[in-house]
Amino acid sequence: MNDSSEETPRLTTVERAQALLEQDMAITEKIDQGAQLDDAIDPGNLTDGAEGHPEQVRMRVAKRALMLKEGIEPYPVHLDVTDRIEDVRRKYQDRLEPGQETEDVVGIAGRVLFLRNGGGLCFVQLAAGDGTRIQGMISKREIGADSLKQFKQLVDLGDHLYLRGRVVASKTGELSVFATEWNIAAKALQPLPALHKELTEEQRTRKPYLAMIADEDVRAMVRRRSKAVSSLRRTFEDHDFMEVETPMLQTVHGGAAARPFTTHMNAFDIDLYLRIAPELFLKRCLVGGIERVFEINRDFRNEGVDATHAPEFTMLEAYQAYGTYDTIGELTKELIQKAVMATAGSLKVTLQDGSQYDFGGDWRQISMYDSLSESLGEEITPQTSVDHLRTIADKLGLEEEPAENHGKLVEHLWEHFWQDKLYEPTFVRDFPVETSPLVKAHRTKPGVVEKWDLYVRGFELATGYSELNDPVVQRQRFVEQAKMASRGDVEAMDIDEDFLEALGVGMPPAGGMGMGIDRLLIALTGASIRETITFPLVKPLV
Repeated sequence: MNDSSEETPRLTTVERAQALLEQDMAITEKIDQGAQLDDAIDPGNLTDGAEGHPEQVRMRVAKRALMLKEGIEPYPVHLDVTDRIEDVRRKYQDRLEPGQETEDVVGIAGRVLFLRNGGGLCFVQLAAGDGTRIQGMISKREIGADSLKQFKQLVDLGDHLYLRGRVVASKTGELSVFATEWNIAAKALQPLPALHKELTEEQRTRKPYLAMIADEDVRAMVRRRSKAVSSLRRTFEDHDFMEVETPMLQTVHGGAAARPFTTHMNAFDIDLYLRIAPELFLKRCLVGGIERVFEINRDFRNEGVDATHAPEFTMLEAYQAYGTYDTIGELTKELIQKAVMATAGSLKVTLQDGSQYDFGGDWRQISMYDSLSESLGEEITPQTSVDHLRTIADKLGLEEEPAENHGKLVEHLWEHFWQDKLYEPTFVRDFPVETSPLVKAHRTKPGVVEKWDLYVRGFELATGYSELNDPVVQRQRFVEQAKMASRGDVEAMDIDEDFLEALGVGMPPAGGMGMGIDRLLIALTGASIRETITFPLVKPLV
């Protein structure tokens, strides 16, 4: 028997927004006509099939309407905020005895996180943006019966509230502002999550602004990230580097082996790529005479998502004329160690699981080929055949990737043995030429390039090169990349003729490095990449 019942058609985004707006207007109209708050929030004024505001939101909409009716601005342009909550607490904390009052008047504002409405005395807890809290006391004796009644009627958890009054200590010793004046600074229509409960992963990633309000760890991550980036910029400035900006929209994708996002520009009627790396443009700066250059930029790679990968991320790249992968390695170590000190105050950091990690001392260095040979018990060199490497991979049960060549197989095998075992900071040096098309050949080892990857706690944090600056060899590498792309390698680079022309003008020998800012925060905290990104990309629910 067929079910003849029909589902209610889902409203479009515009239809739903219109329905909710009509509900808001209906509530406002009832308030304007003299209805009480409880009578104004009837959910009946909705388009058929529309899902209305929850009751709490309807009540807050009604309070907003009541404020407007009574000539009170729910979102005032300016309030006389003369003091920060953090500064008041820093100045008076532990300096007042219980019940002690001062004549010092302050004007503060913060978000309401706790509210207790008594008879003639109300208590409110305000939080500054960094989480610092202070108590407000609102009494009938100070502000009058009408103002106190209005406070009880209009103020909700989550509102931004302005208080002006004397600094006192309550009878229990709580540092407080005894208000002589109050105003709602911004009326919150959406309720806060339960602050005594831990937020779900869904809440953290989809509504990070709630996580910032409710969770000190989230606010701390934002502060650490800011301090780390500021430290990186200071270190570069100390070494006379110049910060530049390069294009996010590019006609040719390159600078890294990655699958790009594509878009279309209507004005020129051309397809474009979102930047996967700034490398080729930063090297153009070297050609132009900017010999020490860096960029902290947003990159986009159309790849998988896991604990250390995100489709949109922040990358640092830097290039130093007349440097090598050795000199840029020393600079990278300095950049990281100073960022660690700026965020943690020590080269030993405490991770989320409570363990400690040490960024101090001499960092280990190993060779990719030598370490792979050690693990296999046989010598692997740049001359080892693809067939032999594939046989080893098959014996180990490694999944074959498309367009495997010598370099990819060597790296695949090396990762199998070593990648998650490099816990202490370790530079893995001297990579196969096939996987490093922008790197200069090793000075003494044929088939190898002067490249390192820096591993920390089992994942790659940064990479560094002696940069390839021979335009003929670079063209040859690009052609090999194009052949790999034709064989199905979606990460292979395009041939960038404009970059080759720039190299032909002459680029000085240089050392270059790249490091993910998000991964640096992972290394510093033990968090996942989603926790380090303030607004991570999430898949829509519908």
